Order: sequence, then C-alpha cells, then structure tokens
Amino acid sequence: MPEATVTHDAIVRALAAALEPLPFVDAMWEGGAAGFGRLDEWSDVDLYLVAADDRVADTFLAVEDALVRMSPIRRKYEPAWPPESGIAQAFYRLERASEFLLVDLAVLKRSAPDKYLEPELHGRALFAFNKGGAVTIPSLDMDGFVRKLLDRRERLAARTDLFSHFVTKELHRRNTLGALEAYQRIVLDALIQVLRMRHAPAHYAFNVRYVPHELPADVVHRIERLSFVATAEELPAKTQEALSWFRETVSEVTEARVRGLLRDAGTRAG
Repeated sequence: MPEATVTHDAIVRALAAALEPLPFVDAMWEGGAAGFGRLDEWSDVDLYLVAADDRVADTFLAVEDALVRMSPIRRKYEPAWPPESGIAQAFYRLERASEFLLVDLAVLKRSAPDKYLEPELHGRALFAFNKGGAVTIPSLDMDGFVRKLLDRRERLAARTDLFSHFVTKELHRRNTLGALEAYQRIVLDALIQVLRMRHAPAHYAFNVRYVPHELPADVVHRIERLSFVATAEELPAKTQEALSWFRETVSEVTEARVRGLLRDAGTRAG
C-alpha cells in the first residue's frame, strides 16, 4: 500500500483552489468534526459545496480531477438522496491518504431547501470561500424543531411501551439473537434518544454519534455498561434497568428544558 502522504489540510486547500475559480460553484465549507472543533487524527474530511442546479455533475468532475492530482482514487461510493433534497453526495478513499481520511463531499444545489448550516445542529461552518456571501447562516426554526422532538418523544414512549416485551418473548423462545436485537433496536435505541433530548437535544437523532462529547461522563459510562451484554442471562436485568431509566428520563424532557438547552447550544456555536 502506498505511503499515506496526503493530509486533511492538503485536501481542503487543493479542492478550494480548484473550485473557487469556477463560476458555477458559489461556496465551499467544512463541517463535521471540524465544525465542532473536534478534529483528530482519525477524522475524515466533511465538505459541502453549493453549485448551480444544472452543474452538479460538472462540480463532481472538478472535484475528482483535483483529487487525482494528489492521489489515485481507490474507491468511490455514492449514497442515494431523494431528488427533492437537492443533494448529491460521494465518499472517496484515496490511495495516498490514511484509511481514516475519507473525503465525504456533498454538492448542494442552489435551490436545495436545507444546506445544513444551523450552528446549533451542525456546528460552525468553516468556509474556504463564499462568493459575495451567496450562502447565509440560517437561524434555527426553534418552534418547528421542538415540535418534532416532542412528537418523537411521544412516539418513543408508545413504541417502548408496546414492544419492549419482545426481549422477554424471544428469551422465552430461547432465541437469544432475537432478544439481543430487540434490546438494542427497541430499548437501548429509545433510551439513548431520550437521554440526548434531556442533555443535548440538538442531536437527539444522532444515535451514539458525539455522545462522549455531549453527555455527562456518568451517563456515558452507564450507557456503555448497559450496551455491552456478555450473556443472555444479563438481558432481563439490563432491560429492566434501561426501561426504568427511559421512563425517568422521558418525564424530564420538557419543552422548557429543551428550548433552554438549544439556546445554550446556539450561543456556544456562535
């Protein structure tokens, strides 16, 4: 395997130099870990571009031309987005970069309804260029976000009440894999979501991403203890503990608390 000589900063500089002169590309910024000030040696490169609606394919060609000047592209992966999102995305692994240094690049049409820029949700956008201020930082729709969160809280409570017994049912059937799946997908998933609502609501739908940074250490340690199940014999007690914690936490996810935490997150991001 070739030596890893291509760096994070080199990728950002090369793409900015190649794309800024193009009249159909309006802006480029870095998000992800960089937007939250959490870059480390295992971070990938999370880049966003805004381009003319009819020049998305040309933008990707320019990106790939710049990348191959630094390193052959070992693999490309393109997830599917619904057309109405106005988003096209590709992941690149470069032969001369660390295996951890994926290039995660999203091209957003000018008409895309969401450009993932609210600081409370996505951190501070680090612009390489923003021609004439073409891209502006929007304010979080606080009322809309809180409505969605509280609706999700009620749905989680209903789902957990209805289906958490699947763990016990599958244990009675001696289907330990099914019981473990129910524990992870129904019980733990719901618990982690409401804990995020309680402590860091901006990312309540992020599952375990950023949990060590955003939740109190004692909460993280308890989640870890409940998450690692060595034997089927541990499942009943861990399920009951997780469900009790879930019910306790749901009662603490109030509209006032969520709004206060979101305002604090916006102040820190700004």
